[in-house]
Amino acid sequence: MGPMQVSISARPQAAAARTRLESVLDAVEQRVIAGSGGIDSLVLATVAHRAAPDATGVAHTVTPAVPGDGTARVADYAAREGGDLRIVRSGEFDDEAYLANPVDRCYHCKRNLYDAIDAIHDGSGVVLSGANLDDLGEFRPGLAAAEERSVRHPYVEAQVTKLEIRAIARQLGLADADLAASPCLASRLYTGTRVTPTRLRAVEAGEALVRQRTGISVVRCRVLATTVLVEVPDADRELVSADLVADLAELMSTVEPTITTVALDDRPYAPGRSFVATANSVAP
Repeated sequence: MGPMQVSISARPQAAAARTRLESVLDAVEQRVIAGSGGIDSLVLATVAHRAAPDATGVAHTVTPAVPGDGTARVADYAAREGGDLRIVRSGEFDDEAYLANPVDRCYHCKRNLYDAIDAIHDGSGVVLSGANLDDLGEFRPGLAAAEERSVRHPYVEAQVTKLEIRAIARQLGLADADLAASPCLASRLYTGTRVTPTRLRAVEAGEALVRQRTGISVVRCRVLATTVLVEVPDADRELVSADLVADLAELMSTVEPTITTVALDDRPYAPGRSFVATANSVAP
């Protein structure tokens, strides 16, 4: 199947998914979108704003766990679309339950985030997340925090998948339609490895170096205590040379002195690998 055939077949898929999404959004009079800077929340914000700009706001938190390029994309969205963007202080770095990095760390992160969004908007709008239909099949403890706070998931309600979100992004003319997924930087820390700003800065710097030197789009520098395990897709493993690993070790240990070892993981990239069951937790 040629490129033109793919493009044409994607059009009705995008149109149908967008219609379902807009139908869900139409029923929400005032909405505040939790914008992470990923493609899911960017598309949601764009569709919602273009349909009803006066009824749509976006809230974004800037913390050590949020990649800088994600914040830049949210700011670019606001400038380009004229959206109502509010920066919130989510406060998870003051929460020991989050910093200890239990297996349900995402629950504590989202609890802090949604409470901060409610506070800045005085509860005057329904908070919407970018969770999509595919996310329901993954380990997502943050969804429990969303349910407790009546956060809605328009993509889930409209039965929209990740593939359809990317199709909508192309229909909207968004340059980031093929943006690789990049969860918060804390997702790179294995369960039980304490969340600290310097560990997260080391992760961000390390992944940026790998992408810069190899062109690999999906990179995870997972931290397990004092060890960093570099995950890339199986097809890209040969691009991660011994020299690159040595440079990574020097860079990351400079940012986070507790790092003593950096190695290419024996296993290829897999999402969610750093969530590990402990004696007092349930395995994801």
